Amino acid sequence: MLSLLKTVRKYFGEAIVVTQEVEDIISSPIVKQAIINNSDCKILLDQSKYQNKFDQIQELLGLTEKEKALVLSVNKANDPLRKYKEVFISLGGVLSKVYRTEVSPEEYLTYTTEQTEKMKVGEYAKRFGSIKKGIAALAAEQNAGKE
Repeated sequence: MLSLLKTVRKYFGEAIVVTQEVEDIISSPIVKQAIINNSDCKILLDQSKYQNKFDQIQELLGLTEKEKALVLSVNKANDPLRKYKEVFISLGGVLSKVYRTEVSPEEYLTYTTEQTEKMKVGEYAKRFGSIKKGIAALAAEQNAGKE
């Protein structure tokens, strides 16, 4: 892993590591150091389940107190009239902000992991002849219901 990350950076590439659990990274000292030391860009989603033990994550990722406060603010004061999620992005520790990510209803239906929604998309795909047409019809129906 360490060799891979160093080689990629040597050739101006960028390796991306994605995990749902911080333990995946910190459980191996070699992997932890390879990833952390070679990561200029850090993207964190909602960390509220780690709120009580975030100091360890803060230290591991080298986050400042301001960055820690930003990370822990993610999705805490969302506008209830809008459907979006927030994400924390730090670029080399120089620029750190929380951004709102809002997708169209069609994009949401395309990538949802909610089982009931996936099943409904499947039903509409079958009824309308393709996933693309099914998603378009379902999104239109849902939008019509909001008006």
